[in-house]
Amino acid sequence: MSAIETTPTDAVPLLPPARTGSDLLRELFVGLLGNEATDAQTDDLAAQLRDLQVGMARFRMRYQFALDEVTTKISILREEFEQSHDHSPIEHVRTRLKSVESLFAKVARIDCEPTLEDIEVKIRDIAGIRVVCPFVSDVYWISDMLTGQPDVTVLEVEDYIRSPKPNGYRSLHLIIRVPVFLSDRTEHVPVELQIRTIAMDFWASVEHSIYYKYDGIVPASLLDELHKAADTASSLDQTMGRLRTEVRELGA
Repeated sequence: MSAIETTPTDAVPLLPPARTGSDLLRELFVGLLGNEATDAQTDDLAAQLRDLQVGMARFRMRYQFALDEVTTKISILREEFEQSHDHSPIEHVRTRLKSVESLFAKVARIDCEPTLEDIEVKIRDIAGIRVVCPFVSDVYWISDMLTGQPDVTVLEVEDYIRSPKPNGYRSLHLIIRVPVFLSDRTEHVPVELQIRTIAMDFWASVEHSIYYKYDGIVPASLLDELHKAADTASSLDQTMGRLRTEVRELGA
C-alpha cells in the first residue's frame, strides 16, 4: 500500500501559543500608553495595578471581619431567645459588603476623594447588616441589646420609624463601630445596621424593585400608591403589636 501524499493545504494549522497573563497585561498597557511604551513603563504600571488590587482587598477585608463580628453577636442573641423565651425578636438577618464598583459610585456622588484614606473617613456603610423583626417593639429591643454591649460604639442613629421619610420609608438605622482583632493590630470599623419589621422590609423591597424598574423616575400615581401602602404597613404593625400585648396580658 502506497503512502498517502498530502499537500500543504491538507496540513493542520498550528495553534498560536497561548498568551500569558503578562502578555495580556502588556497589550492592555500598550493600549493605554501607546506603542511607544517601554518594558519599564508597562512593568511599572503592572506593579501599580497589583498594589492597588492588594490594597483594596486588604481594605475591604476589615469590613468583612466587622460584619462577621456583628453577625456573631446577633446570632448569639437569636439563639438565646429561641432557647429561653417565648419568641425570638429576630426573624432573619442579611449582610452586604459594598462591591468596589458600588463603593466608587458613591465616591463620585459625594464629597469624597478617591483615596482609601478619605473613603475610610467619609463612607461608613461599606459593611451593612439588616435585621428583620416581627414587631416594632422588637426593633428597639434588638437595638438596645446590641448597642448596650461594651465593645459596641454608636456613631449615628436615624430613626425613620418615629420620623418616616417623605415617601413612607420606615426603618431604624444605626452606624456602630466594633473592634476587629487582626494579627498585629486592632481596627475599629464602622458597620451600618438597619433594623425593621417584616412589614417595613416587604414595603422597602417592593419600593426598591419599582424604582429599579423605572430607573428612578417613578410615575406620580405609583408614588401615591406606595405612600398609602407604607401607611397600611404601619397600621398593620400597630395592630399586630396591640394583639400581642393583649394575648400576653390574658396569659399573665
